[in-house]
Amino acid sequence: MRSAALCALALLMAGCGASPSPASQPTSSATGSAPPSTPITVVASTNVYGDIVKQVGGDKVAVTSIISDPAQDPHSYEANTQNQLALSKAKVVVENGGGYDDFVDTMIKSSGNSSAEIINAVAVSGRTAPADGELNEHIWYDFPSVAKITDRISAALTKADPASAATFTANADAFKNKLQPLIDHEAKIAVETGGAAVAITEPVPLYVLDAAGLKNLTPEEFSEAIEEGDDVSPEVLRETLALLSDKKVEALVYNEQTSGPQTEQLKKAADDNDIPVVTFTETLPEGKDYIGWMTANLDALQAALAT
Repeated sequence: MRSAALCALALLMAGCGASPSPASQPTSSATGSAPPSTPITVVASTNVYGDIVKQVGGDKVAVTSIISDPAQDPHSYEANTQNQLALSKAKVVVENGGGYDDFVDTMIKSSGNSSAEIINAVAVSGRTAPADGELNEHIWYDFPSVAKITDRISAALTKADPASAATFTANADAFKNKLQPLIDHEAKIAVETGGAAVAITEPVPLYVLDAAGLKNLTPEEFSEAIEEGDDVSPEVLRETLALLSDKKVEALVYNEQTSGPQTEQLKKAADDNDIPVVTFTETLPEGKDYIGWMTANLDALQAALAT
């Protein structure tokens, strides 16, 4: 009886070996296991940048891509309230810049989200307009610039989640390593084609064409009008069609997302004169990631010039 009484007293004072109550159980941090972190909310103006963010961030990011329909002309995109809601909650925003997606800046300001880290791809690239022309804002077709943008994305994600810095850096390095074969492929095309002449419908692929050593013979007035959604003058249209009917070019590089009656005339002229048509798009096709998409673009360009 005396032993039982002593144990009862000990239970009251020190637990006497009994299991701790739920309230006294160790917390997860005390055991060294932290609860899973909330993914970083990222909004990208297009699914091109959205894919690059996913390549760097993996399962540590939740990405919303505003423009993701391969049939949508990004130049005529009209943002909506759902986009603004996503932007209002974003920790990181990736926009193209250069006048391509100005709606992002407008909606960020009106959303009241002043804390988001904003990455402007054109600004990061360092690309500027030539003295005698306009900036080609389709910066995601410039692979060295994409490498810079990848590093900038990694830095922004690290700022939002410092504990995952090593993961973001490793993923960014792995992605950049995959860009080098694309650069090598461009150089190979340059060697094989010896400066072949091509025509374009719109400036989207010009960084690739330049890196591949190809000569764009298209009147600037034509490609700029198509990009802006304007009509091409009859004189400029005839001049551009003559490149195909007179077989002055070896391929027509065709932007499927800015097609219309006048670009269709070019495509028909190319078909009628057995000139290969190479299709490019501004956003990721369904089921493709960035590297697979660009690899397919270069393969198609190389095959067209080899015919």
